Amino acid sequence: SGGFRYTSDIRIGFSGSVGRTPLIQLKCFSKETGCNILGKAEFMNPGGSVKDRAALFLIKDAEEQGLLKPGGTVIEGTAGNTGIGLAHICNSLGYKCIIYMPNTQSHEKIETLQTLGADVRPVPAVPFDNPENYNHQARRCAESMENAVWTNQFDNRANRRAHFETTGPEIWEQTDGTVDAVVFATGTGGTLAGVGSFLKTKREDVQVILADPQGSVLFNWFTHGKLERSDGSSFTEGIGQGRVTNNLKGAPVDQAILVKDSDAVTATFQLLHEEGIFVGLSSGLNVAGAVQVAKILGPGKTIVTALCDIGQRSYNRIFSETFMREKGLYDSIPKAYRRSLH
Repeated sequence: SGGFRYTSDIRIGFSGSVGRTPLIQLKCFSKETGCNILGKAEFMNPGGSVKDRAALFLIKDAEEQGLLKPGGTVIEGTAGNTGIGLAHICNSLGYKCIIYMPNTQSHEKIETLQTLGADVRPVPAVPFDNPENYNHQARRCAESMENAVWTNQFDNRANRRAHFETTGPEIWEQTDGTVDAVVFATGTGGTLAGVGSFLKTKREDVQVILADPQGSVLFNWFTHGKLERSDGSSFTEGIGQGRVTNNLKGAPVDQAILVKDSDAVTATFQLLHEEGIFVGLSSGLNVAGAVQVAKILGPGKTIVTALCDIGQRSYNRIFSETFMREKGLYDSIPKAYRRSLH
């Protein structure tokens, strides 16, 4: 009407704004390794993280299957970014949102989700094999309600599909098919499995590499076929895993590497002070992983990783001097960059 036409530059609503993020050349890490190290700017999604992609596809999948009708309720067990993505999308599409999370999570996370309109239900933190685990409580809640769906981010393959259909093709196009390796830490497994599976359809020799924090089982699973935790523990949030999720099963992983928290911390502060990019610790772990892979593969390679979420969400953890001293990681922050601490 009125002769006005949408151009391809106008995105329709929050959902239409998810994805198509820039791929940023990380100069200091590229120079250090002689490789082309590129970060997919997932913190530029409208909800501030890579999880907007999974959240959108989990809801789309429920709609396509007829499980979610107008005015329905979306329920998920999540400690962070997936819940934030779901809450935004529920607001934009007229759904209610209920989030179950372990009561060990920070007040900021709970308050953020409440501000976004979610009904947040903190429950005791117990292992996955305990029926009171937050994921199982979310499932039972959905089963007890009409027109409600448990999105099940860990095992619902719609998460993986998000990255097979969007993130993978974007990386292929943005690198003109020159990508040699992708390196991702994984929580649900969606990004690694989806991107990896897509890129392997384009070129079988693209290396798909899992970067695992200390204390997770995935490094040992992919390296030795054993579900045993690696030594140490990590305070990264949303990555590392005690089991192989349905999203990760069958993923075309060529190699797994272990990344120490100390290296992830150093990279996070380098990203801020040398690249001007303010992101959380999982992004630092990914970049530290990409640097390790660059040193294995040798110079001249194009290596892509993800810059997962905005740094503001880590403000009271990695950017807190007290917290970093408690964790014994204060010395991993380059001296000149400690002025960022509060």
